[in-house]
Amino acid sequence: MNYRRLGSSNLKVSSLCLGTMMFGDQTELDEAQNIVASAREHGVNFIDTADVYTKGGSEEMVGKVLGDSRHDWVLATKLGNAMSKTPNQSHYSRNWILREVENSLRRLGTDHIDILYMHRDFQDENLDEAVRTMGDLIQSGKIRAFGVSNFRGWRIAEIIRLCEKANVPQPVVCQPYYNLLNRQPEVEILPACGHYGLGVVPYSPIARGVLTGKYLPGQAPAQGSRAARGDKRILETEFREESLVIAQTLLEHCKARGIKLAHFATAWVLANRHISAVIAGPRTLAQMEDYYPAVDLAISAEEEALVDSLVTPGHASTAGYNDPSYPFFGRTTQG
Repeated sequence: MNYRRLGSSNLKVSSLCLGTMMFGDQTELDEAQNIVASAREHGVNFIDTADVYTKGGSEEMVGKVLGDSRHDWVLATKLGNAMSKTPNQSHYSRNWILREVENSLRRLGTDHIDILYMHRDFQDENLDEAVRTMGDLIQSGKIRAFGVSNFRGWRIAEIIRLCEKANVPQPVVCQPYYNLLNRQPEVEILPACGHYGLGVVPYSPIARGVLTGKYLPGQAPAQGSRAARGDKRILETEFREESLVIAQTLLEHCKARGIKLAHFATAWVLANRHISAVIAGPRTLAQMEDYYPAVDLAISAEEEALVDSLVTPGHASTAGYNDPSYPFFGRTTQG
């Protein structure tokens, strides 16, 4: 396993981060134990969950499977998305952040969280209140650091400004949606993180399965696949004809090279100098084991050019594409 500094922090994390969104939902406890044991055996020391994953079920399962080895891991979780329909059980009020951190600590069975992410940006949120609360949590020892997920570049800069104003340690990491089919973070998010010293840990390096090549253009997805289940996020993002065609083109290239497309796509993300780690989000042990070969896979200059010819740097694979997790607010009308 390769280890990289998390931005300008002194934390060293494995280049693969074990994502546990499936834990407690489609991954049962025995399989979760197998996945974590395999990850640890292969040198993975970075694990990621969130309160909203199975409404706390993932955190509870992570706490169980880490057990006595908890301190061998850099443990990250997230808050901000709604945990119920009740007011004040989401977003970033001081009341909710403090309350939900206690809930996460209890579910994880630990006395501190290494990295607490603000799970997504809410355009009308009072970030100063959130930043000051993060600072208090760091000072109390309940979290060691905080990060941001699904924040645009200018909002990252605003977070940094507020941290400086309040004398709060700045976030150490950003978690964007970034892969070779969605290169929009290259425009502002990745440069902002590089400028301010945030590590970058993207999720979905294989575009929620599209970059395995298993989805064929013009054909219905196979039964049991994420797209066939009607998964909201894949249908909002890269399950579109143009992306499926690109995936098949890259699949042919990878077959000629004797490698898997999923390994190529993950290695392509890791080849970016801004990237600290990528999140592997397995449902099964077999899926986790299939991520490991990507760590040492090299991407040539010719392959970089091939990807550039298929997806223009800084753009997405599809004209008019916009991920709903990154909504636009740049145009408002009068009256």
